[in-house]
Amino acid sequence: MKKSRFRRDRSLLLMVVPAVLLLVVFNYLPMFGTATAFQRYSIYAGFWHSPWTGFETFRALFSDPLFWSALGNTLMLSLVQLVFYFPVPIALALLLHSIMSSKIRTIVQSVVYLPHFFSWVLAVTIFQQMLGGAGALNQFLRQNGLDTWGVMTDPDTFALLVTSQVIWKEAGWGIIVFLAALAAIDTQLYEAAAADGAGRWRRMWHITLPGIRGVIALMLVLRLGNVLTVGFEQMLIQRGAVGRDAAEVLDTYAYFYGVVNANFSLGAAASLFKGVLSLIFLLAANKIAHLLGEDGLYRR
Repeated sequence: MKKSRFRRDRSLLLMVVPAVLLLVVFNYLPMFGTATAFQRYSIYAGFWHSPWTGFETFRALFSDPLFWSALGNTLMLSLVQLVFYFPVPIALALLLHSIMSSKIRTIVQSVVYLPHFFSWVLAVTIFQQMLGGAGALNQFLRQNGLDTWGVMTDPDTFALLVTSQVIWKEAGWGIIVFLAALAAIDTQLYEAAAADGAGRWRRMWHITLPGIRGVIALMLVLRLGNVLTVGFEQMLIQRGAVGRDAAEVLDTYAYFYGVVNANFSLGAAASLFKGVLSLIFLLAANKIAHLLGEDGLYRR
């Protein structure tokens, strides 16, 4: 039986092999490097000969005010993005789903997908050209005798700036899963509701949203599990413009104080702490989804 199934699925298994190898090489093998968080690691002594220090590195990490500042910035930026970014792909998917013309729908999808393929360097450059000191916005303000606004260098509005960049770059890509969920809803439900006199808003409230509620819950659980990752490249590029106090997150903290300063044990400890905390958030969010009657990542 197993041999027959293997012969049947042999081509599919061969297609999966490259993805599995990439996952093993770049995701699972580096996990062994987290052991350096419990060492006084030296690149000259190597992994096997560096002395073990137990939890000494974590004590140094938790006593560093810069670490807690980075953690606070990470949680704050994640909360702002969760509130303002997460609903946008859902709204865009509902909007595209309501467009009857397939030609218009294809054009809109292509336009909103495109920014996802831009690098963060290009995305931040575009925002700089629009909102920077010499950008289009400030040029317009100067021409009309108004005070300029340094949006790209204002620490007080940095969280909203970062969120707007994420919305512009990733919202179009984020609608793919929701469009697939909307396509799975039986169109006869809409026809029956319309025949009973239900308007567009009532059909959306009683058919569309319940039809994709499980997918929304799943994506929310995954988002909460990834809540401590707010974009390393995006923060790194703009850190110098707004300052460390506003743009330092856990990933940049691990990079600057771990890699740049050659304190690899500290960087590994920060990354390990981030991974464990992310796992706790993921399991907690999944448990809440189960309590609300949704499957979450897996069925109960």
